[in-house]
Amino acid sequence: MSETNAPPPPSAGTTAASIPHEGHFAAVVHSWQQWWRTSVTSTVDQAAVIEKRREDCDTSARYLFLTAMSGGIAILGLLLSSPAVVIGAMLLSPLMGPIIGLGFALAIGDYQWLRQSAKSLLYGSAMAVFLCALIVFFSPIQTVTSEIASRTQPNLFDLLVALFSAMAGGYAMIRGREGTIVGVAIATALMPPLAVVGFGLATLNWTVFQGALLLFITNLITIALTAMVMARIYGFRTELSQRQTHLQNLIVVLVFIALAVPLGYSLIQIGKQANGERLVRGELQDLFDTNSRLSQIDIDWRTDPVTIDATVLTPKLEPDAESKGKRALARILGQDVDLKLTQYKVGTGAQAAEAAQLAAAEAKKREAELVKVDELTRELALVAGVSSKDVIVDRENNRALVRAKALPGATLATYQALESRIAAGVPTWQVQILPPPGGALPTIAFVADGDNKGQPTEAGRRALALVGWAAQRSGMAVALRGGTAAERETAAAILADSNVTPKLEPGGPQMTAHWVTNVSAS
Repeated sequence: MSETNAPPPPSAGTTAASIPHEGHFAAVVHSWQQWWRTSVTSTVDQAAVIEKRREDCDTSARYLFLTAMSGGIAILGLLLSSPAVVIGAMLLSPLMGPIIGLGFALAIGDYQWLRQSAKSLLYGSAMAVFLCALIVFFSPIQTVTSEIASRTQPNLFDLLVALFSAMAGGYAMIRGREGTIVGVAIATALMPPLAVVGFGLATLNWTVFQGALLLFITNLITIALTAMVMARIYGFRTELSQRQTHLQNLIVVLVFIALAVPLGYSLIQIGKQANGERLVRGELQDLFDTNSRLSQIDIDWRTDPVTIDATVLTPKLEPDAESKGKRALARILGQDVDLKLTQYKVGTGAQAAEAAQLAAAEAKKREAELVKVDELTRELALVAGVSSKDVIVDRENNRALVRAKALPGATLATYQALESRIAAGVPTWQVQILPPPGGALPTIAFVADGDNKGQPTEAGRRALALVGWAAQRSGMAVALRGGTAAERETAAAILADSNVTPKLEPGGPQMTAHWVTNVSAS
């Protein structure tokens, strides 16, 4: 019998009139309980479910490897602001196993299982955090991307997502619907917050660190407690595990309390911010005409004072609205407020309001672009050792160019690496750093024997790539001297892919590159 079957009706001869109201209700409840025990919980192989869940909680080599790989993929996706890569990390993460294990262990009072699940979760989480921190520490990209920022302040929706996902995950694991876990893994997103914790640790950004850690703890607590409730509903009881001592039961109670404290704190913070945003919206709306519309509002509760950026579409501009709003919001929130209020005058018609809203959004976009260009200009000037006015920026074609000064100890490879690092942060722009003239060109190594004889080594290919880059940036011609004739032709063909035609010169056994002023046919 499936779980959707209706409960059996009361026994024959029993009518609603013959049973008092309270007795009738109790009979219905008893009927449902009887149906649930006989038609649902009795169909669950509890011993098999527990055995399977125990396996998912082992601190095995497979578990640690998948956790490490998931963490590495997650932090790279966050740094590149790539949702697709982040989703891949969610699918790979095995953290759901020990967290669900915590819930089942609490449900049946198995202290040993609880300790094993907690240990696996602790080892996996710590390894993921420190691996992500290590990657960020050595990464040239250490900016807070939109993907990172979105995981630094959990809200009520994050809590509800974890709740419903845990219900689906608990059901799937109890009823043997393992395929559902894929969707649950994406929904709960356990690994990305841990990766952001590692980012905050590496960059010493404690606001990011604390926000991401709070999101992870919120997800963890919600999933574990929901799994425990689901297990209890499906009839998992203490008789399925070894008899627990009073000490073990006390520890289970303490675990409950330890889990409830951070969850309660999270809920209080979320509630305060949700209520605060409602008050802010209402107060700002009261400053304007009833035909006005609050188009956009951004509140950063982490700053001191609280930063509020709002856009209002109104048929009548209010010159003192910002000062009045700041005083009113400081009074109702009980703390200082930094309010930036942008007003757009519109007609009373719906089309005028919509047009103004689009204009406001476009203005916001242009402002963000200007900020990005200014940051790019400052960064290029800094690495090139020049002032910002020496950086050439073409906003229409998204190009930025700067001629670098000769920096102590810097080689052509240094300038190439600096250009690559900056370009990675602005993928829609073409960034060029022109190195100072006269930099030494590298030696090109070739394979001496074997199947790849006559082909450049890996180091040789990197050297040719550097030669091609330097020739493009400087506009000067290059020559390849030495090696065999076949090696020179091979190197010339590789440089042709960079639109560089080198002069080929015989010489010694080792091929070198150097600058020339004139190129003749070889």
